[in-house]
Amino acid sequence: MKKKSLALTAVAALTTLSLALAGCGSSATGLGGANASNGSSTQAAATKGGTLTVLTAGTSINLDPASSQNLATTTGGMIHRRLNEWKVSKNGDAQLVPDLATNTGKPSDNGKVWTFTLKKGVKFSNGQPITSKDIKWGLERSFADTFSGGLSYHKQLLEGAQDYHGPFEGQELNSIETPDDQTIVFHLNQPFGEFDWVASLISFSPVPYGEGKNKDYGTTPVTTGPYEVKSNVPGRELVMVRNKYWDASTDSVRKAYPDSIVYKMSQDASVAAQQIMAGSGEGKTSMLGDLVPPAQLAQAQANPAQKALLSTSGDGALEYLAINNERVKDKRVREAILYATDREAYRTAAGGEIAGGYASTLITPGISGREQYDLYKPGKTGDVKKAKALLAQAGNPKLNLTLVATSSQTEKASAIQTALKRAGITVTIKTLDSTVYSDTVRNAGDFDLAISSWQPDFPSPYANIAPLFDSSQIGNGNMNESHYNNPEVDKLIAQATGTVDKAKALKLWAEVDKRIMQDVPVVPLIYSHNTFLRGSQVANFMIGTFPAYPDYLVVGLSK
Repeated sequence: MKKKSLALTAVAALTTLSLALAGCGSSATGLGGANASNGSSTQAAATKGGTLTVLTAGTSINLDPASSQNLATTTGGMIHRRLNEWKVSKNGDAQLVPDLATNTGKPSDNGKVWTFTLKKGVKFSNGQPITSKDIKWGLERSFADTFSGGLSYHKQLLEGAQDYHGPFEGQELNSIETPDDQTIVFHLNQPFGEFDWVASLISFSPVPYGEGKNKDYGTTPVTTGPYEVKSNVPGRELVMVRNKYWDASTDSVRKAYPDSIVYKMSQDASVAAQQIMAGSGEGKTSMLGDLVPPAQLAQAQANPAQKALLSTSGDGALEYLAINNERVKDKRVREAILYATDREAYRTAAGGEIAGGYASTLITPGISGREQYDLYKPGKTGDVKKAKALLAQAGNPKLNLTLVATSSQTEKASAIQTALKRAGITVTIKTLDSTVYSDTVRNAGDFDLAISSWQPDFPSPYANIAPLFDSSQIGNGNMNESHYNNPEVDKLIAQATGTVDKAKALKLWAEVDKRIMQDVPVVPLIYSHNTFLRGSQVANFMIGTFPAYPDYLVVGLSK
């Protein structure tokens, strides 16, 4: 019997990105890796004041903690505090720090019970003190059928949550206890060593007890961060202004430089990028809330003044070739596919060196505990001779594999097709729209190969590994797209998941990473880079090692 599913698809699987909506020593990036290029030498110091404008193609911004998937360092993090937060930097791994809590949580009962104590004096934007009951209420309302699409780790971890449907008819979730206004205790259905990271997700943001029963609560929610919502017209504009009840002395991560932040939605990304690069109108004080379109990226790279406005992340999300293990059952064949793959050609199709560093591990850079390794050492262009030898060992099967891809992946798919042909493997590309693609690889399984991408919802090995390779994540819309099922690996994942000692857990996760790759369920391709654009007066525009996106919590304007 499969154990409970703990990992859900969220911001992590990305093919396109709107940050307003989104919601990871020597180089440890593999061949051709790169550190983040933040253009810091060209940025003046950020000062208090001014209006920062974010131009985004997104048509709406969901600010409801119950249904949002915002990353902790993007839009939601500016208005919603939670028990814990992420502190990111350009060099070291992302760190977990207390936010509304006094520490990052105290585990007991071997990780099945977690206790948090709230800071005193923290308030909502309406002046009301934040209590443990507000945290509990915020989590409870996320179970209501009214809300869907939010992050659900807590729903699958809390004892008795399977039969709970929200608090609006008077029911409480007894596995969340609030013995007093400053203390909240969580009882889990299994040991879980990374619940402190789970408590950094937006779903752990408080909602005033008894409020938020309507579906449109997320349009203008009561906030706890340095900003509150002045107005929000979906499809047009979101305006945030300072929250006078936010106390900077209780917040170690949010700088709150601008007086106001305006999101302009439904923008043409190409037009918005041109406006920012030209510095026309509000372009100097704007940032693009989406990835830079290819045409504007090429233009900016050819112009030194505009190139200085670009910021490119270091190695981020893992792009990989999923091999359907239920159809390609012979490990020797899967290994041959790995050796036949030309990662250099794939990266060229993705945009060249700026697209990412070559990948060999499953845990991505910027995640504590990651160990750099390469079990196979195929080189950038592959090893066709080795691939053919493995196929000979497998009996020289006549392989005609179906590679499914979306319309935005056609050039990448062609690179895979051409590379595998060198080893005598015929690949037929089947182009699908994104909805059909997702159903095919996550449910039906009618494919042999698929190009995919994964960035975890929070910076931990668990969030990197379990969603993609735990057998409980096969089908039902989950992310085990390789349909990989190894009971030994499931046990190792469960062991690492239940280990509360951080050092021991990280060592276990590194072992899990290598053990999975021994079976070659996927071919790691690149750790993708993301490139963003800021106006000339946008300051402290920084991309950490995780996530591979700007840290909205520290951005400001220069004079």
